[in-house]
Amino acid sequence: MARFAAATALASSLAYLLAAGGPVSAQAPAKPPERMVVDARELVYDNDKNTVAAVGDVQILYQGRTIEADRVVYDRGAKRVVATGNARITEANGTVITGDRFNLTDDFRDGFIDSLSVVNPDKTRFTAPRAERTDGETFVFDKGIYTACEPCKDNPERPPFWQVRSARIIHKKAEQTIYYEDARLEFLGIPMAYIPYMSGPDSTVKRKSGFLSPSFINTGPLGFGIGLPYFFNLAPNYDLTVTPTFLTRQGVLGQAEWRHRLVNGSYAIRGAGIFQQEQEAFLETPFGARDSKFRGSLETSGKFFINPRWNFGWNVTMSTDRWFYRNYRIRNESLSTTTYLQEAISSVYLNGQSADAWFDLRGYYFQTLSSTDWQKQQPVVLPVLDYNKRIHKPSFLGGEIAFNVNVTNLTRDATAYQQLPTQSAYLVTTPGYSLYDGCAIYQKSTCLVRGLGGNIARATAEVSWRRNFIDPIGQVWTPYASLRADILSVSPSMTGYANANASNLVDTSDEVFGRAMPAIGLMYRYPFVAKTGFGTHIIEPVAQIVARPNETNHLRIANEDAQSLVFDDNNLFEWSGKFSGYDRLEGGSRANIGALYTGRFGQDAYANLLLGQSYHLGGRNSFASGDLSNTGLDSGLDTRRSDYVARAQLSPLKSIILTSAARFNESNFEMQRIDAAATYSGSVVSASVGYARYEPQPNLGITRRREGLSLSGSLLVTSNWRLRGGVLFDLDKYKFDRERYRETYASYLASPSTIAQPTYPNTGPFQTASTSFGINYTDECTIFDVSYSQSYADRQAGATKDSRTVMFKLELRTLGEVSYSQNLDQGSVGDGVSSASR
Repeated sequence: MARFAAATALASSLAYLLAAGGPVSAQAPAKPPERMVVDARELVYDNDKNTVAAVGDVQILYQGRTIEADRVVYDRGAKRVVATGNARITEANGTVITGDRFNLTDDFRDGFIDSLSVVNPDKTRFTAPRAERTDGETFVFDKGIYTACEPCKDNPERPPFWQVRSARIIHKKAEQTIYYEDARLEFLGIPMAYIPYMSGPDSTVKRKSGFLSPSFINTGPLGFGIGLPYFFNLAPNYDLTVTPTFLTRQGVLGQAEWRHRLVNGSYAIRGAGIFQQEQEAFLETPFGARDSKFRGSLETSGKFFINPRWNFGWNVTMSTDRWFYRNYRIRNESLSTTTYLQEAISSVYLNGQSADAWFDLRGYYFQTLSSTDWQKQQPVVLPVLDYNKRIHKPSFLGGEIAFNVNVTNLTRDATAYQQLPTQSAYLVTTPGYSLYDGCAIYQKSTCLVRGLGGNIARATAEVSWRRNFIDPIGQVWTPYASLRADILSVSPSMTGYANANASNLVDTSDEVFGRAMPAIGLMYRYPFVAKTGFGTHIIEPVAQIVARPNETNHLRIANEDAQSLVFDDNNLFEWSGKFSGYDRLEGGSRANIGALYTGRFGQDAYANLLLGQSYHLGGRNSFASGDLSNTGLDSGLDTRRSDYVARAQLSPLKSIILTSAARFNESNFEMQRIDAAATYSGSVVSASVGYARYEPQPNLGITRRREGLSLSGSLLVTSNWRLRGGVLFDLDKYKFDRERYRETYASYLASPSTIAQPTYPNTGPFQTASTSFGINYTDECTIFDVSYSQSYADRQAGATKDSRTVMFKLELRTLGEVSYSQNLDQGSVGDGVSSASR
């Protein structure tokens, strides 16, 4: 207790001494100008040197800073504080500065530090043999080292994964900027890059003007290129990024992005453009953009909230030509890309929602970016209105009443046709969805209409009611009733690329007509629950019957939104019918029957099974009568007894999930469609296997069986390194190639002088469709990723070139990111590039 009192008295004396700059006296004021808290084992006064020293476990708290050391000496004449022995300063923001020796001013703001180490709150670190701090905010590190990596726990002296070693590092806190002079970037202590001068924001910066990470490009028609983006932090709520990309063959590609955040929303505008220097690198119109000196694009997106329930927004994309994005590697989030089709989707919308209502009003414009598509066959959809309202437990009926409204207006300049193949089941000579399809003379039996030209409008209103009743023994009865009405206006234009003969259609005159579809139904469910020693089991038979009159006018409508029909477990018990959109509606009476099983085993294991079938009871079967696109045919619903549908989900362990969904022929149980997958997710290994097989649907223009097997997985080699890879096999291509060989060989025998002798395929059934593999390193300061992917051309679908891409990414925390992507192939047919530039 006596020692504590003495230490406190000594601390108080030193506190006043450092604050007032003079010796302790009885006439000293009661309240010093600035208070300091000092704790030490003893104070040593040296009148000859005019110093006061605090010795032994010294802790000083002053102006938010804490100094710790074995010995702190205050020189009253020079007004300097020298701290030695385990010296340490903790700043008010959490920054920790350690060194062998501190020589500071009496307010601890400025001075020199030997063997310095600085650890900031975000775990970034500076070290230097000697450093100087001036003005309380500028640090100058001589021969400094900077890193955002934490030291190795087992060997702290080992170099971090990366560090910047510089002749001088200057950290100006007022500017929130770090400057590096004569710097080298080292990985594991090995110099990898020399940078004479660079600067960057410190850890306190969220937004700051300056250069961003560069981007690199290298293609045949563009040459080598580097993009240098510069970010303008104009205000806290708006900014501008300008990116000039210097290309050795085409000149300067300019890109700019403006972002603005307002009180009730935000918007962005992005633009790109270039005056081409070597136009001959591209094909002539209509196969490329050689005739265009200037090429560019403009995109804008935004979203604003009118109030908590209502918002509106847009996403609009425009370009001078369909090849610009692909040729100049312009990224655009509105692009919709599949294997062979690509388009830019522009839309505007108004949306409102509440707890029991939904309103959505939209408009769409589609710009084709594929050489095989014709812009005149792309629709302009304006407007599309959807409204849904639900009333729960109405007093006079109980249950739930739902109101649904949809209004769609669509305009297309030219009709999109697809010719149905007439050749063998395996050899397809007419490409699908192509600008050059046949159908020069339209015939319903040989030609599909994928999109009707002219103006198509439809207004739909539907009201439905359903309610659950549970009887005393647990049976669940759900009655259902609905009434739907449609008004349609059709002004067709059968003009197509091949000048199709419109007179072969059922009716090409302008007309306005309506249709109505009432429906009543009942669903029955009876869950049986059993508990055993190894789990809980629920077996539930389900039966549903829905009565409707016949569907009318299905040949008079243009089926625009209901062409995708997949009969499976998801729509087996769908009250509104099994068509995917509004243009088609299910007619006739139908019964749907199935059984479900659900099991829970232990804490994590479970199983879920379903088996069902649909029966056409009366009236005309809507799925047996194809419309202009033959939707419904070959669906498994076009017979009186449908195909069987099944679903299975099984998880024996938390890390293993098995899923499958299938459709089987109702007469011979042959598999018509199956999707199956198995996944395993562990801390070290993750893997997945997928299998799919779809039988031909010749009435829809699909004459080949589609079958594929995918394998993918990743392996955690160490705590930071992970390998990943994947492969997709086309299991049906080998069979197709053999059939093609037989027919081509027959043609060769008939005319050997004009046809080259074909080569018999010998690659086996496991023909690769695509492969990918990569390696990733991730720790607290670094992300490094390299990947390779290759997609093999499906010649029968129209592709002629494989696609091979290498991607590289290096992200150093606080310093920035560098990424690079390179296509190794020589381009593909339809990319607008001349063969001399590939």
